[in-house]
Amino acid sequence: MPNDTDSIPFYDVFGYYEWTLTLADPRTKGWLLVDSPVPTLLCVCGYLFVVWAGPKMMRDRKPFDLTPVLIPYNLVMALLNLYICVQLFVGSTQLGYSYICEPCKQSFSSPEMRIVGAVWWYYFSKVLEFTDTFFFILRKKDNQLTFLHVYHHSTMFSFWWIGVKWVPSGSTFLPAMVNSFIHVLMYTYYGLSAVGPHMNKYLWWKKYLTILQLIQFTCALILGINGILVGCEFPLWMHYTLIGYMISFIVLFGNFYAQAYLKGQTIKEFEINANCLDLRSKNKAE
Repeated sequence: MPNDTDSIPFYDVFGYYEWTLTLADPRTKGWLLVDSPVPTLLCVCGYLFVVWAGPKMMRDRKPFDLTPVLIPYNLVMALLNLYICVQLFVGSTQLGYSYICEPCKQSFSSPEMRIVGAVWWYYFSKVLEFTDTFFFILRKKDNQLTFLHVYHHSTMFSFWWIGVKWVPSGSTFLPAMVNSFIHVLMYTYYGLSAVGPHMNKYLWWKKYLTILQLIQFTCALILGINGILVGCEFPLWMHYTLIGYMISFIVLFGNFYAQAYLKGQTIKEFEINANCLDLRSKNKAE
């Protein structure tokens, strides 16, 4: 039979969690999905279950034609991200936010609450983005269900719950603003590609979206490292979390870019060079 000391670790962890709640930002208290981590965890678990079960359920079914849904969905997501980006830009400009280091001030002023509200919408948009995956499954685009895709969608929603719970303003605004801007471009691209194959000639800029994302992650990594070095008055654990998370994205997105673009380009160049050598050999033989 366990004695009292066997339960101490559990109470230590629970007590630590209770203590962290006293540090939570009061401005988002009572907001949808914010007070408890349970709804966010349930959503992520449900998402992962669908990723696992969905392709199995669709195995013997025909893919759905979702074109009538995809176009308005991508338009709405592009507009939502544009709204978030503008709100963050306007609020941070009004307050003269620093792009290098901005402490999280628990102020209820109108510009601060504009930023807090936009950060919450940014967090909420991450659960809406689960729909991207569900569409892949319904269209039987299982090749799109990569580790990068699933990791990105499931972890972003989880990590931004932490952001909106404890630090919904200050330096938090910058990665949310930049990422929402990139998502405007991304969902615009998806919306145009959903119109039909005839739009492909206008979508030459796909790879540049990945380049922008890699630049974004690198800048965020530098921001986190700089915050530690200069002693930015922002939660230290957030800096370390940001650094680790950005490294994982740089590795995964970098690998995706190399596989999708550089590898294909290298193979193409090899084939061209091989053809040239073959022609030269034929000319010499003649």
